Amino acid sequence: MLEIRGLRGGYGQVEVLRGISMSIGAGEIVAVLGSNGAGKSTLNNTLCGIVPAFSGQVRFDGHDVTRSRYTDIVAAGLIQVPEGRRIFPNLTVLENLALGSYLRGRAKREQNIERVFAIFPRLGERVAQRAGTLSGGEQQMLAIGRGLMGEPRLLILDEPSLGLSPLLVEEVFDLIRRLNDEGLTILLVEQNVGQSLAIAGRAFVMENGAIVFTGTPGELLANSDLKRAYLGI
Repeated sequence: MLEIRGLRGGYGQVEVLRGISMSIGAGEIVAVLGSNGAGKSTLNNTLCGIVPAFSGQVRFDGHDVTRSRYTDIVAAGLIQVPEGRRIFPNLTVLENLALGSYLRGRAKREQNIERVFAIFPRLGERVAQRAGTLSGGEQQMLAIGRGLMGEPRLLILDEPSLGLSPLLVEEVFDLIRRLNDEGLTILLVEQNVGQSLAIAGRAFVMENGAIVFTGTPGELLANSDLKRAYLGI
């Protein structure tokens, strides 16, 4: 579904991504792991057209989207739930969700809102509440719900467990597993190594803008040098 070949990109004259190559098949959960500053969020934003690629190629469902506008990428079904949630704090829960279907999923907006409320009952209880007054966990639920409103074919989750309590982290990863069981392809970008490897089929480890490991979670966990050098475990 997603093929990345020799991708280089960054900000201005500063190159952050240094020849990234990876692929994601339909129905997979693929984890991208690495420490702060490894280039994970830059990779996400380059895939989504927010940060321009310097060179290389990104193909989504067989189509070259390397230099496509971010609006066209979203319309094709490649949707990101960004790090830090990026909700609209002065808008209500319902208004935030509706904006998630601005480019894609508009025809089934009401049906998808009901689906989000079924997944996150707490959002249904706070439908008219301003998003900025929600707890951190509820804001993360809203960010994921807003991403689902666009009917993604591939969903990028950037640090979905960041800042959450251990109980909420468990809930988030259980949700990711359930969404994947329903057929959603997921690119999971996380620092929570243990939880990510428990649900992912394959893992990539990034360091200094490059991929330094590709393999199964079992292969990664069996490599003590790699775990110690790049993951701190």
